[in-house]
Amino acid sequence: MDKPFPKKAHRSAAFADLGSIFAVFLRLGLTSFGGPVAHLGYFRKEFVEKRRWLTDAAYAELVALSQFLPGPASSQTGFALGLMRGGYLGGLAAWLGFTLPSAVIMAGAAYGLAYADGPEATGLIAGLKLVAVAVVAQAVLGMWRSLCPDVPRGTIAVLALAVLLSVSTAMAQLGVIAAGAAIGFLLLREQGGGETTPLAGPVSARAGALLLMIFFALLLLLPVGAALWAGLELADAFYRAGALVFGGGHVVLPLLQEATVAPGWIRADDFLAGYGVAQALPGPLFTFAAYLGAVSGAEPNGIAGASVALIAIFLPGLLLVMGALPFWDRLRAQPKIRSAIAGANAAVVGVLAAALYNPIFLTAVTDGMSLAIAVLAFAALVLWRVPVLLVVALTAGTGLARAIIGI
Repeated sequence: MDKPFPKKAHRSAAFADLGSIFAVFLRLGLTSFGGPVAHLGYFRKEFVEKRRWLTDAAYAELVALSQFLPGPASSQTGFALGLMRGGYLGGLAAWLGFTLPSAVIMAGAAYGLAYADGPEATGLIAGLKLVAVAVVAQAVLGMWRSLCPDVPRGTIAVLALAVLLSVSTAMAQLGVIAAGAAIGFLLLREQGGGETTPLAGPVSARAGALLLMIFFALLLLLPVGAALWAGLELADAFYRAGALVFGGGHVVLPLLQEATVAPGWIRADDFLAGYGVAQALPGPLFTFAAYLGAVSGAEPNGIAGASVALIAIFLPGLLLVMGALPFWDRLRAQPKIRSAIAGANAAVVGVLAAALYNPIFLTAVTDGMSLAIAVLAFAALVLWRVPVLLVVALTAGTGLARAIIGI
């Protein structure tokens, strides 16, 4: 029998493994363009095919878990991969590596756009706002196809859209998502769980239950704390946004808009310009929070605000994936639970469609030419399959050109 490594060797091996986890996710954070679905493809190629950290079936279960829960699915999947490979510190190393590149760029963009002045800067920002129109319209179309494939779910989405076009508040957004879940639980045809592969991880059932309790405690107590001390308002707003996002990264847009633009922390123009910049970056779209935290009028702002917003928006999704991991096998076997999630996801399509109209379309499209540019950008993404990075560059460049020429 081999002798066990001395403690120092164990410690060295552990730190080396954490270093390798951080390094591979840092490379993915620098190169993973294309949004959450593309990120999941990159992860599969890297960790299933190339490194063989887990089987295809186990990876499919991790993806299913991340998509089942609120939060950023690709970041949750990446965190879970690091968690299963290197424990809690491995999950942290994976999240940091994947998140830092775009978070640093978005925090820097906050300073660049904040100090931008003159007609050229105005034109560039106008072009970035039109990028947001095209990208969110593409997201609505894609989510409609995947999340509303039948009449009942399509009806839920349309009703959610109608409600939010009439009453656009944070409570209304939460209300239509909750109503969608309730309708799904009661009326939708049960969504079969299918075959599952048990997931082994370092989180015990007791630890999972504790992490879920922490998730709900923060969700309930942060608003109380924010009411007592204004310094918690930013953390509360971004934690709630991260905790209630079903259906992918773009869905966080209406929640963040309601949390930051509605109270006057951020101007609508600055919000959409930053969102346009986020489309050009690799890594998770949730790093848009770093930009919003930096430019926010609520304290803290700047680098401290970027850090608070970034941690607060990702924390609920990471708590949920750790907390649910020990219970996933039993949870996935409950068809009614899956039906409730299907109803909530359908309502989310309506939430995002309402945000496409207000504030995105109303703020960005100011005349016939800007509408034409937005339509062409949408066609480039959906019909001609132009890479989003190129669409961002061309649309922003068109806005700049319009400002210079004066049209």
